[in-house]
Amino acid sequence: MIVFYAVILWLTGAVCAYHDYVNNTLEPAARQLLDFKLEHPKPVGILSTMAGKPVDIRETTTLNNDGLTSNEFFLDDVMHSVAERIPERVVHAKGTGAFGYFEVTHDVSKYTKADVFNGIGKRTPVAVRLSTGLGSKGGNDLAKEIKGFTIKFYTNEGNLDLLGLNVPVYLYTDPSMFTPFVHAFKRNPRTNLFDLTAQWDILTLKPILLHGIFWLYSDYGSPNGYRKMDGFPIHTYELSNKNGDRYYAKFNFRTEQGLENLTTAEAVAISGQDLDYGTRDLYNNIALKNYPSWRIEMDVMTSHDITNVDYNPFDVTRLWKNGTYHTIQIGRLVLDRNPDNFFEAVELSAYNPGNLVPGINSPPDTIFKSRRLAYRDTQNYRLGVNHKRINVNAPKYRKTYNRDGVPSVNENMKDVPNYYPNSFNGPVPFIDESRPNERIIVFDSNAVDLESSSNFYKYILVDEGQKQRFIDNLVLSLVPVVPEVREKALKLLKLVDLELGIRVRAGVTAARARIRDESLMTIHH
Repeated sequence: MIVFYAVILWLTGAVCAYHDYVNNTLEPAARQLLDFKLEHPKPVGILSTMAGKPVDIRETTTLNNDGLTSNEFFLDDVMHSVAERIPERVVHAKGTGAFGYFEVTHDVSKYTKADVFNGIGKRTPVAVRLSTGLGSKGGNDLAKEIKGFTIKFYTNEGNLDLLGLNVPVYLYTDPSMFTPFVHAFKRNPRTNLFDLTAQWDILTLKPILLHGIFWLYSDYGSPNGYRKMDGFPIHTYELSNKNGDRYYAKFNFRTEQGLENLTTAEAVAISGQDLDYGTRDLYNNIALKNYPSWRIEMDVMTSHDITNVDYNPFDVTRLWKNGTYHTIQIGRLVLDRNPDNFFEAVELSAYNPGNLVPGINSPPDTIFKSRRLAYRDTQNYRLGVNHKRINVNAPKYRKTYNRDGVPSVNENMKDVPNYYPNSFNGPVPFIDESRPNERIIVFDSNAVDLESSSNFYKYILVDEGQKQRFIDNLVLSLVPVVPEVREKALKLLKLVDLELGIRVRAGVTAARARIRDESLMTIHH
């Protein structure tokens, strides 16, 4: 309840540290239009058509004139407004974003030659997008979903995109699971409602999903806004230094605001007041110069370590075992600038796990191979084949033989030869003499392994309060499930952990008994 009342105070302006106005009772997000007026005391220019023709005030109405067909201002408006939406993302559709910088604080040249991570004090501009996993654009920031945490580093060697989640594991290892999982966890094609029976049905048929879903049903599924959650690019990346030595690393982004999660009751209470809680919180704190930051570190194994552990370190559904790696600090990520235009900077942004730089090489797991194909395809569909020429996606440097297609094409490489190889001084490749000449091959297993799910309940949930809230959330999700699927789910939970299975079954039985008694009382009255 403390969190709930704090949010109400914030929303009503009772808590405010913004002193640019005599009347400072509004939060920065609510004052954006007034900010603009104060920064521009006069109109910013003469209104024009899309073609640049100045608009006469009589052309701003179509009443009592022939403006329907001859008024270019009206035609611009009406024909643009019906076409100004682009397809929303299939997953992570609702999100927010900000700009900032990454600063190197530790020497990691032993592990990677990547320019972005070398040179203590070096700063690299970044764009960050934070998002909910499965909801639509108009959804709830605090819905119990896995959250997205993606960073684009504008490095001197090209863009580096690290795509992560607020939890350290992914959901499955087989790329063919993407469509069934998304369909089951999105809306039922007939009812257009989220369907818990479909969700638990696929969980019982594909138990590999359980570990990731367990994180979702715990307190970790409801971070207190985007500033107070960690970020985890889920893959094990191959690193190489200037001598060609190889290392393997998982990157971690640890919030410096303090990791903070909400209970289900707190999330529900806040959502009743503000579906955009995370978006508003991030915007306001940056506007108030309370810049959010994260400590960037990496868990590292050597080439020898990686082939001598008793588990698959490339399995994106499991955690690395304690004692098999060491953690290295790299630097800090700071967000210090809100976008001037959300559509241009966030909606048009495109993050692709295939965007890597020398010294940070492709992870060998099958999920990564699939993602680098799927992300490229979905961005071509959503934004067009030239999406990497859009300002927010454009690298510092680009010389390419790709051109033409749907705008924007910008300078379109002007008169440079448009084929490679050529004899006329078009762009040429370079030779990376320190690039490793060996690659590791990973063979995945289809065997059902419940160890990670069991360890989550036993060791990740560190106290009884976390365990009880986790169990309560599981119970709530199972009560409306059809009996056949619910029984399979309860048996599966018992296989994961005997105590967990017993406690969830007892909770479901008690909950259904209460529903039955309330129904009988209603009928009686």
